[in-house]
Amino acid sequence: MLSAFARTVVPLLGRLTVTTGTVATVAPGSIVAPNHTALADPGLVLAALHRLGVEPVVLATAGLWKVPVLGRRLTREGHIPVHRGSRSAATALDLAAEALAAGRVVVIYPEGGLPRRRDSGDRGPGTFRTGLARLALTTGAPVVPLGHAGARRIVSGGRTKQLAGVLTAPLRRPDLHVHVGEPVHLTGDIPAATAQARTAVEAAWQRAVGQLPIPGESA
Repeated sequence: MLSAFARTVVPLLGRLTVTTGTVATVAPGSIVAPNHTALADPGLVLAALHRLGVEPVVLATAGLWKVPVLGRRLTREGHIPVHRGSRSAATALDLAAEALAAGRVVVIYPEGGLPRRRDSGDRGPGTFRTGLARLALTTGAPVVPLGHAGARRIVSGGRTKQLAGVLTAPLRRPDLHVHVGEPVHLTGDIPAATAQARTAVEAAWQRAVGQLPIPGESA
């Protein structure tokens, strides 16, 4: 359902392009690690992965499971709730490990939350939490860094500006780009692996930003 929604709605909100490195797809049992900049960027990530033939399991905030109908659908499709700041948060990583063992692709946002910003510009990834490194080191799964740019051109700022951004996006048609980088195997201890992952995701993000035209220039 999430992927179907993304591939239907994202093309209406902007012009999405997707590039990859030498590996043109995402192997089963991989962890996809995107940067996180805006409420709209999960749509970009899912739409891009769908173009590569991937329907992933997503680790998402547990609040989504409280939404009527949506929560049941998320559970049915195997997505994993994350109860941030609670003792049960580690359970999400256990469930993610099971999904990886079953050959599913798992999407986990290493930053864990959105930046507190109101501008519409793209900036590099912030501080990574340790969940990605712990999951990768425990399972041995490769990490596929995913960088995206342009989501904040759809939605950013306060609630009023966010709503206005979504409503006007089909007219503005902002450029959106996703770059899927080369898979990496994290090594070392958790801090070292976390730093390695952040470097890879930032490199993918820089590739994505480099694909966007400067606002005001003709495409």
